Amino acid sequence: MRAVLLRLILALLLCAPAIARAQGTLSADAEARWVPFTLTAANHLRFVMTIDGVPAQALLDTGLNHSAVSRDFARRAKLTIDPQGAASGVALGGSIRVDWAATKAVSFGALSRSGGRVAVIDLPKLLASASGDADVLVGTDLFSPHALDIDFANRRFRLLPSGRMPFAGTRVPMTLQSGSGLYLTQAALGRTRIRPLLVDTGDGGALSIARGQWRAAAIKGARVTSTIAYGAGGVVDAGLTVTDAVSLGGLKTGPIELRIEADGGFSKQVRVGGRVGTGLLLRYRVLLDPGAGQMLLSPNPDAPPAPLKSTSGLLLGYDRARLRVLHVMAGSPAAKAGWKADELICQVDGQAVALTPDGGVDVRWGTDAPGRVVRLTLCDGATRTLTLANFY
Repeated sequence: MRAVLLRLILALLLCAPAIARAQGTLSADAEARWVPFTLTAANHLRFVMTIDGVPAQALLDTGLNHSAVSRDFARRAKLTIDPQGAASGVALGGSIRVDWAATKAVSFGALSRSGGRVAVIDLPKLLASASGDADVLVGTDLFSPHALDIDFANRRFRLLPSGRMPFAGTRVPMTLQSGSGLYLTQAALGRTRIRPLLVDTGDGGALSIARGQWRAAAIKGARVTSTIAYGAGGVVDAGLTVTDAVSLGGLKTGPIELRIEADGGFSKQVRVGGRVGTGLLLRYRVLLDPGAGQMLLSPNPDAPPAPLKSTSGLLLGYDRARLRVLHVMAGSPAAKAGWKADELICQVDGQAVALTPDGGVDVRWGTDAPGRVVRLTLCDGATRTLTLANFY
């Protein structure tokens, strides 16, 4: 929909009452049991699974420590919510209410689980537009004892017994966080080691770090602007830059988007220094195996090009044949011209805002060549020109 995507981040730490977890098991033919997935517009891995025999659209989310279903799916699958089990969840952008429901059977690919339970939550409203009507967020409680092999080039993943080495690659340390079961790794930003980092396939971005970590790295010449992201708990403000100074296990990532978040909030509550998201992981074939203490990376031949950079400074959302300004990026042409959030655009260069045949909106002009002059007509009839420029 947008040339520069706003990210929907599903990172959640669900605070569960103490109870023994039901363990899933792998079938003997696990190596052959690939699960096909679709990579959504928000960089989420969407696939099909079943809960109590009911098919469900699921998102693979290593940033979630307990698998969760939507309240609508809980009703459709006739799951019984425990009236005494309500708890709270720590989410990016705030906290959310969490209920719990028992399950009889959960399965996808080679994995099956009898018994156990799932969290029942209100899934973010923006999830439907970004990744379709997802029913389930599949968290690490279902698969952390096993190795997770994600083949982004062929849009498939599988679960394997821990300790397997299905391909050759660069080894990066990986552990499970004590108490939460979240996946932790580390990276280097310039000469500064950034750790621990949450490996989070529910985050469509590349890399997010706390402001203190960014200051410590002291990357010379970096130009930083501002952005926003949508977490399960609300909107999150962050700094944004593009850098080629990041490496994983000594392997340079190439240019990636780096978000710089406040030192408090979600990262502090879950005791991490930042997050590695799908926007970075999809540059590789990835094996996540905390049981063996490693993340394995092999370059993806179909990895995406360097990230597009906004030259307008307008982050936009489609709103009933209008473009709504969601955020004006700091230091941008739009900021210098006095644009404000919530202003509405009805025409671009004389053409009415409309959905494309695939259901998106063409806003490629927002990342076009510096020097282009774009004529924007607001919905109150006023017309403004915006001269595109590099600013971060």
